[in-house]
Amino acid sequence: MVDHSGHEQLFKRRFVVCFLLSVPVLYYSSMLQEWFGYAAVEFPGSEFVGPVLGVVVFAYGGIPFLRMGAVEARNREPGMMLLISLAITVAFGYSVAAVAFDIGEPFFWELVTLVVIFLLGHWIEMRSVRRASGALDELAELLPATAERITESGEPRTVPVDDLSEGDLVLVRPGSNVPADGVVETGASDVDEAMVTGESRPVEKTPGDEVIGGTTNRSGSLRVRVTATGDETTLSGIMRLVEDAQRSKSRTQVLADRAAGWLFYAALGVAAVTAVAWGLVEGLGLSVVERVVTVLVIACPHALGLAVPLVVAINTSMAARNGILVRDRIAMEEARNLDTIVFDKTGTLTEGEQGVVDAATTDGWDRDDVLALMAAAEGDSEHMIAAAIREAARERDLSVPGTRRFEALEGRGVRATVETELPAGTGESGTGRQGTTVYVGGPNLLRHLGVDLDATLAAFADEAGSRGQGVVYLVRENEAVGAVALADVIRDESREAIDALHAMGVEVAMLTGDSEDVARAVAETLGIDTYFAEVLPEDKDETIVELQEQDRLVAMVGDGVNDAPALTRADVGIAIGSGTDVAVESAGVVLVENDPRDVVSLVRLSRKSYRKMQENLVWAAGYNVFALPLAAGILAPVGVLLSPAVGAVLMSASTVIVALNARLPAPCGHRGVMGSSTTRR
Repeated sequence: MVDHSGHEQLFKRRFVVCFLLSVPVLYYSSMLQEWFGYAAVEFPGSEFVGPVLGVVVFAYGGIPFLRMGAVEARNREPGMMLLISLAITVAFGYSVAAVAFDIGEPFFWELVTLVVIFLLGHWIEMRSVRRASGALDELAELLPATAERITESGEPRTVPVDDLSEGDLVLVRPGSNVPADGVVETGASDVDEAMVTGESRPVEKTPGDEVIGGTTNRSGSLRVRVTATGDETTLSGIMRLVEDAQRSKSRTQVLADRAAGWLFYAALGVAAVTAVAWGLVEGLGLSVVERVVTVLVIACPHALGLAVPLVVAINTSMAARNGILVRDRIAMEEARNLDTIVFDKTGTLTEGEQGVVDAATTDGWDRDDVLALMAAAEGDSEHMIAAAIREAARERDLSVPGTRRFEALEGRGVRATVETELPAGTGESGTGRQGTTVYVGGPNLLRHLGVDLDATLAAFADEAGSRGQGVVYLVRENEAVGAVALADVIRDESREAIDALHAMGVEVAMLTGDSEDVARAVAETLGIDTYFAEVLPEDKDETIVELQEQDRLVAMVGDGVNDAPALTRADVGIAIGSGTDVAVESAGVVLVENDPRDVVSLVRLSRKSYRKMQENLVWAAGYNVFALPLAAGILAPVGVLLSPAVGAVLMSASTVIVALNARLPAPCGHRGVMGSSTTRR
């Protein structure tokens, strides 16, 4: 895996130093003084400010380009670096000769601006392509530093995780992370595995069940027999996948490099023809040297060096203001060609938390009454299902009665005495507020109480189960009177995003660690083309590879540790910004908001940016079709002959045009990309 951070700092440091040194060079340039009508302050030796500082800038700022240009020359792959090296070397050599032999006007001012602008462009490029190596560190932080190993006497002793061995027995307290892969020996608890497996609900663990190192124990205490440590754990396997996927990124040849390669050969060819032609006409002399220098200077990729980085810098800044953070320039460029976008389900297409999605009651009961009683009974519970029921009651603005004598029934549900006015038809005599004992729980509660469902609730439960939804019941006087279905709530924005992607000709797929029923229900609801259910982390990575082997350009959108390998393996990795740091570190693009519509914005922005890059490249390289013949002296018979200084001006003018074009507005932000009909939060 290439680390660009060192290169980024090198170019940043050299850019700052050279920029500061270039200011006095520009100030003392006689040509600029003439153009802008000012006289520089003179002092003994002031005439050497430009030459001396110009040499320093060339030596300090130009060295990286000369070295990289030499590599391109050795590899016989001329590109941007070789063309830059040629341009600054010619500008430097001519300027030194002009000062030493008084053969013309030197342009050290142009030399230093060449170096400074190239350093700036390369710094921007290094910063945009740098991929942080922090993903592996974030993954490693999921494992605790210490563990409580049970000694032979039965007492827990705190030891470093690295000291654990296969067969050790460890105590995992509520709220702590599991230190290693293992099997539960005693205890029962819910374990949050969403960060590793993608399962949206905590998984109940009882003796004999496997647990994964790095997952979080939520409620009860567990004693776990260690089965794998160190490099053998599931989390370590994920880390290896992330590292392998990052290393598998191939080197992308950008358009500017290809154009620079073509321009290199064109410049050398025109310069050679110019030297021969003028040598035959006038003989070898200063005028021939001037013609050749003019050709090489006017072909300098001053504008070409900024054509792509400047568009990238402007559009990435625009994207950032609209909630799209571009960490990898190549990912931004590739997004325009995506034909398949794969979404993680939990936390990306869905809210990543349980919510009430449906309800049913027996005769004589109202849904609001059932939900209010359930919210009251669950008032003191910390379980995520209880929180979902209370949230549903708040959303419906229900009046939740008070409770007393709350009791949690482990593994079954809750029991509470609720002070409520019972609805008509419940069989209670009289009216008014009374205390009644109710139970709230799932199928285990019904079995514990020996309660059977009537036909309405049984049908409701069967239908919810077919959609992969969990069902919680309200039981009063040994009768189930109502039920609610809970599921990971689908984001409203997901439907709009998928419809927009389909309209753009992009196929949508979904990866999830959830069950087949859950995945199918979400896919059918959103109109997703393909879904992959019950997918383990390594399978997510392999699924991306399989899609790529079908000659598809694939993007992965996710927010969890389990998505990290797939994010790095995909052609474009897109992380939900509020997701885990690992997902963010593994992606080329980060969406600040949890809004799938931003994926649509990214694709459209990429397409607009690419068009702008093409325009700049056409001008930056295309103007040479006209400029190079002029520099060679094709119009000399009619009195048009360019000096090296004028060639430098024309080359600078092309840079200005490229810069202005890059800044021309191209509607693309969230509102502009999504269209006027889109209402943002």
